[in-house]
Amino acid sequence: MTASPASDPRAVRDFLSGDPRTIAPLFLGAVLTHESEAGPVSVRLTEVEAYLGPRDSAHPDPGSHTYGGRTARNAPMFGPAGFLYVYFTYGMHYCANIVCGPDGSPSALLLRAGEIVAGQELAAERRPASKAHKDLASGPARLASALGLTTADTGRDALAAPFSVRLPEFAASAVASGPRVGVAGPGGTTEYPWRFWIEDDPTVSRYKAARPKSPRKPA
Repeated sequence: MTASPASDPRAVRDFLSGDPRTIAPLFLGAVLTHESEAGPVSVRLTEVEAYLGPRDSAHPDPGSHTYGGRTARNAPMFGPAGFLYVYFTYGMHYCANIVCGPDGSPSALLLRAGEIVAGQELAAERRPASKAHKDLASGPARLASALGLTTADTGRDALAAPFSVRLPEFAASAVASGPRVGVAGPGGTTEYPWRFWIEDDPTVSRYKAARPKSPRKPA
């Protein structure tokens, strides 16, 4: 039996090879599954953010981790579409992205929020602070935690075992867009309305504008 176009890794990779700003609203409703040793967990994506490339590229993005150029940390974003880029932030949280665009042209979608549709008990064990089902993956750190993702998964193929991605059969009926969350500086302004979410979905995270950095005190 052959895989359906929605779950065939070749078809999904072709889809992800486009511009993330175009892909993002169409990717809402996709289901990402991670089958770890503890068991499988699946999340239906309800909110994502698009990120592009370095300052010297055709599409510079001051909010992107690649804006300053390639590093050991952001190298997966320069790779083929469909791979994971997972980073550690604030000394406590993991956040997961799925790489987009053609190989060598860094771009990705940050997986901001979703609904756990399989493996709820395991997700709840990983997220004991969540008091309701809708909160299990409502935010990028919560989503990565519920799926059991860490920086050990960065650079791994999200379209091959133990992962899989199933594209939505139909586009979300009501999609909204706006500024990205927690991005300081130019990349977090209304000029970059690259956060996309399913309107009125209870799992979408709360919007918080980035706080401007305080000027350094003179030595």
